[in-house]
Amino acid sequence: MTPDEYCQDKAARSGSSFYYSFLFLPPERRRAITALYAFCREVDDVVDETSDPGVARVKLDWWVGEVDRLYGGTPQHPVTLALAAHLGSYDITRSRLIEVIDGMRMDLEQNRYLDYTGLRLYCRRAAGVVGEMASGIFGRSDPQTLRYADTLGLAFQLTNIIRDVGEDARKGRIYLPIEDLQRFGLTAADILATRHSPQFVELMRFQAARARDCYREAYALLPESDRRSQRPGLIMSAIYSTLLDEIERDGFLVLDRRTSLTPIRKLLLAWRTWVSGRPPKLSVPRSAPVS
Repeated sequence: MTPDEYCQDKAARSGSSFYYSFLFLPPERRRAITALYAFCREVDDVVDETSDPGVARVKLDWWVGEVDRLYGGTPQHPVTLALAAHLGSYDITRSRLIEVIDGMRMDLEQNRYLDYTGLRLYCRRAAGVVGEMASGIFGRSDPQTLRYADTLGLAFQLTNIIRDVGEDARKGRIYLPIEDLQRFGLTAADILATRHSPQFVELMRFQAARARDCYREAYALLPESDRRSQRPGLIMSAIYSTLLDEIERDGFLVLDRRTSLTPIRKLLLAWRTWVSGRPPKLSVPRSAPVS
């Protein structure tokens, strides 16, 4: 199996919605984004699949060393061997790859967030910086597109947090800021016990409104000159914002199940967005976040 085949297999087996945004890219860019996605999956799997935090830390340290080897010209892992072919063509920097690893370290060091400011740092490392690198692979001509990509990554991560509340709680993790729980009369114990209540629904509406505000902010930041090249990110936003609508339509039943879209629906959303080249329309939030 070649490094590119390894990355392709990693992306396909993940079942992620990101896979659909790669389908319409030219081969060279598709190989680059697939390698970047595979890197993110590898370091994320370190945390998700390693039960001993000490062992996970050692593995993440290895990945830091592997990033250094990548930029020193001696990568060892199939993912970094695949990435090496694209370093000179796209804005895949060492500092950004290390920042992704730092985001995974945060999962080892903390499982609660006091406020939205702290959560935003996590989202930046887990998704925003990935969006910045992806925007370079897609084709970025305006520096403002970096701000668009970072903000869109924040919207994606907030959507993930809403979708995975129950799954994360079963791992002892709560990504909903404590200040938000308190605002709606809830405690961490309520989330860990997966208690669905009217207060929980209102909390989730608040989170959904915040996520949609981030989508809107991102769309407003995207320069017209880069709109066509950034269609893969817009495909992802179409899929993720539709998922958010489905979760809300179901009454935020996220504590004991995981809402998802069918592959056919994702493919249809991807095709429509690729053809239109425009950001998807967003639902009007039922409540607005309070700053």
